[in-house]
Amino acid sequence: MKPITTLLLLISCCAFAQYNYDVSEAFPFGQAHPNSPEQIKDFDPFIGECHCKSTSRKPDGTWNDAIDMIWRWKYIMNGMGVQDETLKADGGHSGSIRQFIADCSKWYVHYYSSKTPSTTLSTWTGNKQENGNIVLYREQKAPNGMDGFFRLTFYDISKLGYKWIGEWVDKTEKIVYPTWKIECKK
Repeated sequence: MKPITTLLLLISCCAFAQYNYDVSEAFPFGQAHPNSPEQIKDFDPFIGECHCKSTSRKPDGTWNDAIDMIWRWKYIMNGMGVQDETLKADGGHSGSIRQFIADCSKWYVHYYSSKTPSTTLSTWTGNKQENGNIVLYREQKAPNGMDGFFRLTFYDISKLGYKWIGEWVDKTEKIVYPTWKIECKK
C-alpha cells in the first residue's frame, strides 16, 4: 500500500473513532457518553422503541379516542444528548431534543411538531425527582388568563414501559388539569 493511502486510512479511522457513542450497527439507539453529565442516564429506560396509546382532551373536556403511536428514543451528539420522536397513526409526528445543562442542573427539552411547525421551539425545563419521575415545566397561561405552567411528567418508569401526562397547573400546583396522556410498552 502506498504511504499516502495508509496515512489517509489512519486519519479517517482516527477521525471516526471519536464518535464511539453514536448510533451504530451494534448500538442502533446509541450509547450514553461516559464524559456526559450522569443525568444523561435519566432517560436510559426510554432508549429504544415503545408502542404507545396517546389520548388528548377535546375542547368540551371529554377525551378523544386513543391513537396508536411509536415513541422512539436515542442518544445523539455522540452520547451527550437525547432525542425522541413520535410517529402517530393519525399522521401527527413530533419530537424533542434533550440536553442536561450541568451549570444550572436542569434538563432543557426543545419540542417540535409536524402539526404545529414553529420558527422557535418550545422549551421545558426540569429534573428527575427523588420518586423516579421526570418532571418538566414551561410557563403557560390558562385560557382564562391565570398564570401557570404546562407540566409534563414521566412516571411508572420500568424496563417494560412508562406513562406520560401533560397537565396545566397553576403556580402553586393546587389546580391541575390534564390535557394529554400517553401509555407506552416496550
